[in-house]
Amino acid sequence: MLLGVIADDFTGASDIANTLARGGLATTQFLGVPKAAAQPRCEAGVVALKSRSIPAAEAVAQSLAALEWLRAQGCRQFVFKYCSTFDSTPLGNIGPVGEALAKSLGASGVVACPAFPAAGRTVFQGHLFVADRLLSESSLRHHPLNPMTDADLRRWLRMQTAEAVGLVTRAVVSKGAMMLAHALRDCAERGERLVIVDAVDDEDLLTIGKACIEAPLVTGGSGIALGLPANFVERGLATGSPPGPRGVEGPAAILAGSCSARTLEQVARYAARYPSLAIEPERLMANEVAPADAIGFIADNRDALVFSSAAPAQVEGAQRAHGRERVAHAVENFFADVAKGLVARGYRRLVIAGGETSGAVVSALGLDSLEIGPEIDPGVPALFSTREPGLGLALKSGNFGAPDFFEKALAVIETGSAR
Repeated sequence: MLLGVIADDFTGASDIANTLARGGLATTQFLGVPKAAAQPRCEAGVVALKSRSIPAAEAVAQSLAALEWLRAQGCRQFVFKYCSTFDSTPLGNIGPVGEALAKSLGASGVVACPAFPAAGRTVFQGHLFVADRLLSESSLRHHPLNPMTDADLRRWLRMQTAEAVGLVTRAVVSKGAMMLAHALRDCAERGERLVIVDAVDDEDLLTIGKACIEAPLVTGGSGIALGLPANFVERGLATGSPPGPRGVEGPAAILAGSCSARTLEQVARYAARYPSLAIEPERLMANEVAPADAIGFIADNRDALVFSSAAPAQVEGAQRAHGRERVAHAVENFFADVAKGLVARGYRRLVIAGGETSGAVVSALGLDSLEIGPEIDPGVPALFSTREPGLGLALKSGNFGAPDFFEKALAVIETGSAR
């Protein structure tokens, strides 16, 4: 294995695994820290953790365990992958995990860049934008677990870290990889362990990749990996040949637990055309709806959608009444039980919306690794289980995907080829 990635949630892991596979690395996504060695053909290994919203100390411990496993596989470089909207409270977990990994690897002046221009996430003057809005003015300010109320990434990250946080602006990045590498060395000499680096387009991300050819650690969103595969291919360490397509046929269902604006749009579009069942948070907390109800609905309706996605005001009402964590866990456990029941009934194609929901589902299904298939929409690939029963999955971060994502995902999983 050449490149090892530690991702703080399951959909984010799929996102960066997709980037690496498109870059020409044979990529496998591992669900949790593996207990056995990776297959020799694996050039990039992505360890998917569910550490985004847990206590910082636990996130650090899990991430360091993933780092040690990846080191044992012979990795030459490591990536800490977090959300392109920098989802984290002022208490963590991006800063604590990033610092811990950097210290373990003896690295300073480490890039921190969540930019993903293809999905509308850009960083300029250290501030994160979602399309043409500052992060703090976007719908992410209403995130149910990690409300993002400050677009100044250096200030936000500094609240989480023990050491100073640096900044390299686009004026430097635009001058090329050598100038950027020099600026990062200067940051390291000033004692800045993590460094926010501007990026407003893919060319900036490619520049960052070239500048980090010898860097032991890079951190950011999936876009940060855009320029990394070429470093290995150009040095003859990787083949540059992505894996061939495959597909999975069989019954399908869509489970949506995200309340992001994009997922709400996708749910509305799909529900207008296909059978759908809404799971209201209040009814779920009152035990008025059970997984068996959803399974029965799906069994009676082909390619059905079951969703708990709701407007921010409705979600906030349930959280005030029952507590944020209790509501989140109830939703995750509900969809995990639904997914297990569906697979037991022979369902082989599942589309899951929401990072926390995806993590709960794949954990419940006992999956340990997934091969990366074709891209459905930017940042979201089709995934295929590496052992029986053969399952095809799409794990979609809440804010990703076009309005017709659900329909496309079912088709790409079935055929094994991008539309």
